[in-house]
Amino acid sequence: MDLDFLTVLVFGVVGAIAQFVDGTLGMGFGITSATLLTVLGYSAVAASAGTHAAKVGTTFVSGISHWHAGNVDKRVLVAIALPGAVGAFLGAVVLTNIAMDGARIWMALILLVMGVIIIMRFGFGKSLIPQINARTRHLWPVGLIGGFVDATGGGGWGPVATPSLMTITKHEPHRVVGTVNTAEFIVAVAASMGFLVGAGEAGIPWLAVAGLVIGGALTAPFAARLAHRAPRTLLGVLVGTMVLISNVAVMSKLFHVPGGIAFALIVVIALAGTWIAVRAHRREKAGGDSEAPAIPADSENGSDPGTAPQRHQVTSA
Repeated sequence: MDLDFLTVLVFGVVGAIAQFVDGTLGMGFGITSATLLTVLGYSAVAASAGTHAAKVGTTFVSGISHWHAGNVDKRVLVAIALPGAVGAFLGAVVLTNIAMDGARIWMALILLVMGVIIIMRFGFGKSLIPQINARTRHLWPVGLIGGFVDATGGGGWGPVATPSLMTITKHEPHRVVGTVNTAEFIVAVAASMGFLVGAGEAGIPWLAVAGLVIGGALTAPFAARLAHRAPRTLLGVLVGTMVLISNVAVMSKLFHVPGGIAFALIVVIALAGTWIAVRAHRREKAGGDSEAPAIPADSENGSDPGTAPQRHQVTSA
């Protein structure tokens, strides 16, 4: 089989799975893609630039799909997308000016933190973002920080924006996911422009990008339709576990950690992640409990007073 075709095929499968998860959870595509490219030996700049180049295509399809599915809040979209674009452009320029080893360490550290955030959110129902009262016009820090972290870490828009909006707005989870996915198109375009300004094409692996776009575009419409039906806790924890494992491997290589120690740590993370995922999925199927309501239940007014934690309504003033 031709090597170029095999590359496109492999990344097509990865893109399809990653976009399905991202479209249902509001996070996962960037982190998954950037992690894989980093593990395969691409520089931090190339991994992040390639991921964002792919996201221009996948988020365009995903955004349209979520829009048609009625999963987008227009006011919140504008409030986070524009500052998100500014943060992504600045983050891309910053990443291209960090020394190569420093950039890989920086990216791995950010992705490790993102993995923890995802597991805490979907495995334990704990948001690491503090609850605040906010109006729509006050949501710009969510976009700015999310865009910056996304560009410098190769992923992070979803893990920052999705749990933040789930905490400080009263929208149904699928509305948050749809809005975040749609805004990500603008963020991806801005990040790609930043990488072009900072480092040209930065060694972007275009065959991998092509595979990610093709695979992601195929599953994006289905993910938008299933945004509030998929087993989110299970998928979320498994994504977070994969991110931790992959970036522990990267950090072990960078810091020359003995193989036996690195392998033992990966096994521990894998077992713990599997246990958390199964436990969270059982709790979700049972309808939640008072210990950790991982995902607020949907209802007409966007919350279920019986199981969902109280969240503050965002107003449009």
